[in-house]
Formats: sequence, C-alpha cells, structure tokens
Amino acid sequence: MNHTLKHWKEAATLIVAAEHRLCPGTLTSRTPLCKSICEQSHVPHSGKSTFMPNAYVFPGGQVDSSDFSNEWLDIFRSFSNTPSFGLRRVKQKTETRPPIFATDRLKLGSSIPGEVALRICALRETFEESGVLLVVRKTEEDPSTNVASINAFNDICPDELKKWMSLVNQSPSNFIKMCRELEVMPNIWALHEWSNWLTPVSNRHGGKRFDTAFFICCLKEIPHTCQDQKEITLFQWSTPPQVLQSFEAEEFWIAPPQFYELSRVCRFSSLNDLHKFANERAIEGCEQWLPVLTVEGNQYISLLPGDELYPVTASEYPAVESRTSQDGGPALHRIGISGSYNISLQISLTPKYKHLLPVHLNSKNVL
Repeated sequence: MNHTLKHWKEAATLIVAAEHRLCPGTLTSRTPLCKSICEQSHVPHSGKSTFMPNAYVFPGGQVDSSDFSNEWLDIFRSFSNTPSFGLRRVKQKTETRPPIFATDRLKLGSSIPGEVALRICALRETFEESGVLLVVRKTEEDPSTNVASINAFNDICPDELKKWMSLVNQSPSNFIKMCRELEVMPNIWALHEWSNWLTPVSNRHGGKRFDTAFFICCLKEIPHTCQDQKEITLFQWSTPPQVLQSFEAEEFWIAPPQFYELSRVCRFSSLNDLHKFANERAIEGCEQWLPVLTVEGNQYISLLPGDELYPVTASEYPAVESRTSQDGGPALHRIGISGSYNISLQISLTPKYKHLLPVHLNSKNVL
C-alpha cells in the first residue's frame, strides 16, 4: 500500500463483461445482427454505504495491505522470478505512467508489483461483493499465454463458495488462505488496464477520495453471483446502453466516471470485439484523470486532462501536458452535469494510448 499519498487511498475496480447468447426465435428487427450482446456487470451500493450510497457501481474497493503481502510469492511461485508475474509489459514509459502503476513498490517494502496487487484487489473485491471468483488452477498450463476470454471458476460447491465469501469479507487476508487451500491463483492475466480515475477534491462522499485503477475482463458466460448482503443490495447484468437508458430515466444513479466508461463500452456490439480491443490496447497504458469541478451557468463542469481550462497544478501528481483538438478548435474534454440525472460529454481530443471516445447516444448526452 502507498502510505505516502496525502489525499487519496488506492483502490481498484473491475468492469466485468460477459456474453449473453440470444435464444433461437428471440430476434426482432431491433435486435443487433450479432450472435451475442456484450453485457456489463454493475452493483448498487446500499444506503448504509459511506461512499456513493444507493449508486450503481462496478465491483471494486480499497486496496488492502494483504494485496501486497509477500505470501503471494508462494501462491505465484512459478512466476515469482519474473518482474510482473507473467503480465505483458506496457509500452508506456515509467515517467508517463500513472503513479498508481509506476510507483516503485520495493521502496515501499513490498515485493509485489503494483500492477499485480491492484489486480488482486479488483479480483478480491469482485469476489467479496458478487461471489464471482476469477482464479485458475496452479496445475493449468501457463495462463499468461492464454489471451482468449475465460470462464469464472465454477469448480466449487455453492456452500463452500459462500463460506469463503464470508471469510474474505471478514478479513481480506483470507483471500490468500482461500487460494492456498483451493490450490488456485487469482487470474490476474484475465484483467486488462482500462483507465485510472481520481475522486475530485470537492466531492460529496464523506470526504473519501480514491485513486482507482479500472480494469476490464471478458467472460465467455454470465457467471453465478451471490451478493454480500452488506454493501450490496442487488447484483444484475445489463447491456451498457440499458444501464445508461435506465440512468436517464432516473431509475438509478451512476457516477460520471461510470457514465464515461459505459459510453466507451457501448461502441462494441459483441464480446469478442471488446475482448480483442481491450487485450491489444492494454499494453499501451492509460492516463490518470483527476476531474476538476467548476461551475458554468446553471451547470457543473467536470474538467478532465487535456481540456483548455484544465489547471496544470490540479493535484500533487505531475502536471499534464497541453493538447489540441482534432480540428484545431477549442480543446474540450469535460463532463457537464445538470442535476443528478443529466450528463453531457464534450470531447474534441483524440484519446491517448489507442483508447476510444465515448459513443454518441442521444440528444441528452451529446459529444
């Protein structure tokens, strides 16, 4: 864990996409002409949560010291002599990597690289909150060479799964104990870097601020889920457009980062396309985004790096470079917020590191 951070706590979240196969005879004129729909997992926080209560969020949470435990060296013993436990190296230079990934963890007393520990955190939190266990047997062939989409681990009875889910909820360190007893490894190779968001300085979430690594994972089938009955009140699968449409209909609330990332995923009509893109793009790296809030008329504006109004000293992290728009006009990279359920995106920049722009949905949410 990085205890040197002054304002943010490190966290990880996982966008879990799974394939929903359309049954014969269910196609209509409105159904996309593809064999599958990319579905997105999301979980609503309970009203008792101190961070974004009653919100639909991706599974995830704060990094625990056990995620950096040297005990993982034994779990990953076949990869312990490699710098990143068999993970593919990112092309992005260390000096331009987000600090959450670039920080030298050895200097902080951990032999576990940040990119490994953050994936362990995302997998642990996903299991804690949803019961979805993404691990591989130690006896399986080298999982780091398998780039195909995967299945969730289902070689364990439901009662045993619930037992471990309860134990991991009681203490994150029990995730290590579970992996050791079941002789499995967290499937860190199935997770691909997607983005890195920081909680704005002026926030309404109990003063909590997180530096969150977003990962994405593609599953061949929708896995069995079991909610934790603590933080989570409901777990459901929906296509990204369905989530955004329900948000616009004020059926539930999602935070601007979730809105932005779901709008990106909307560009894919099949799981295979999403997986191929995520797998190939992930080695390019990702940007760190700290939204800076301002007011323009009757609208809140969340400025993102690259916008012409974005301050160069927005955080304790290195300043971002200035950028220009695609057409030579104003450099815009911002989220407009008018009330709780009206979000608009204004973007004129080309995404860095071969990433995607959010998709244009309708007149209410305009790019």
